[in-house]
Amino acid sequence: MPEREIYLLSPRALSPETIAVAFAKTSRSPESFRDIAAELSDEKSAQFHEKWVVGYGHASVAEHAVLHIAFENVSRLAIESIESNRLASYTEKSTRYQRWGSDDFTIPPELNGHPLHDEFVDTIRLLFKAYADSLNPVRTLIFDRFARRENEKDEAWDRRIRSKYVDVCRFILPAASLANVGMTANARVMENTIRKMLSHELMEVREIGAQVKEVSKAETPTLVKYADVVPYLTETISELSLTPTPLPLGERLRVREDWCNLVDYDEDGENKVLAAAVYRFGETTYAEALAYVNSLNVEAKEKLAESLLGKLAKFDVPLRELEYCTYTFDLIMDQGAYAEFKRHRMMTQTPQRLTTRLGYATPLLIAEAGFGSQYESAMGSANKMFEKLYEFSPAVAQYVVPNGFNRRVLAQFNLREAFAFCQLRSAANAHFSIRRVAQKIYEEMARVHPLLTKYMRLHEETWQGVEEGYFSDV
Repeated sequence: MPEREIYLLSPRALSPETIAVAFAKTSRSPESFRDIAAELSDEKSAQFHEKWVVGYGHASVAEHAVLHIAFENVSRLAIESIESNRLASYTEKSTRYQRWGSDDFTIPPELNGHPLHDEFVDTIRLLFKAYADSLNPVRTLIFDRFARRENEKDEAWDRRIRSKYVDVCRFILPAASLANVGMTANARVMENTIRKMLSHELMEVREIGAQVKEVSKAETPTLVKYADVVPYLTETISELSLTPTPLPLGERLRVREDWCNLVDYDEDGENKVLAAAVYRFGETTYAEALAYVNSLNVEAKEKLAESLLGKLAKFDVPLRELEYCTYTFDLIMDQGAYAEFKRHRMMTQTPQRLTTRLGYATPLLIAEAGFGSQYESAMGSANKMFEKLYEFSPAVAQYVVPNGFNRRVLAQFNLREAFAFCQLRSAANAHFSIRRVAQKIYEEMARVHPLLTKYMRLHEETWQGVEEGYFSDV
């Protein structure tokens, strides 16, 4: 009997395309992966991909070729496009722990030679100055509230409490702010990423897409070389990009009251989850399992729910059967919170463009540090510039919108993903903006599905408590 072997095909010894072919050929070859790889060359691998991946459309083969792409000095607005791919991994420069310099922003290429170019730059510089000016007063306030530990050096003290003031001041940073992000994805995902970026409405994103294609071709020359503009995307985006009706000032109150709407959910979702669990470990049809669950009294359902979720430890992932229950939320959150929210890519998310028309959040520490009037002035300047840019291009106008402004996003997710999101983003070390969102989403879900949501382990606070403790206005 052959002995089990588990080993790496190292990218230090083999190219990504060759590794992909070695894995692909095992479906029809009895040889070991080592033997298959030993017979391959980059040229033979390219020929294989031309025939089977490109010619016959066996795109799954490309999933075995993995690339690591470093993006530096791209706008946070462009990063949203980069990070919109579900099946990839990202690590991004954090606005919670790092401080931005006065020149750390981009100027959208659409404004080259445009009459609004200089005014845009002046507004961005004003926002960056307000950001820089806010750091010391807020930091001083934090220093007063968090005493230095015995024998703690200045640098260590600042590092320990940095996020407590930096992630407050970041509300002023605009979407034009530059950041870095590392992306790891397989060649199939990368090809789709390139196509989407080349078809994007923003010129910066299209330029980045062209660069990504050239960089990727160095590692996977065959698998991405045919990635190009997708007419379907460009034409559909163009036709659907209708100018929205400006938000009347009288609607601001509705934004405050109506910021987390559970617009749709599966009323029978809890029973479906329990039935799926019964189905998995039984021998009945799903219809029979569901009929069985529906016949149970409350006590019996609670016992079944306890069997399904009662033994979850802090870092355990619930069984996949929780995915049979879904929710749809229409949300309004500040852009800083959305930067955390968008990382949950297992959700289906539909964000609207960045805007200043939904008002902005004001962190309580900004007001307590005596920086409230400067903050309001900076936000007012951004709003004026946004409206001028909007007349030229709603897409380009997004660059001037600071993190503190509110944004709409439609999100659909299942109960399993809700466990991951609500528990992670309500944690004590999570940013207060996203904690507010997580706690409110949990409250809405618990209202309609109390049987299963009670097994979520959330930090002991409420969304109202977050508002009162961290915001002077939302």
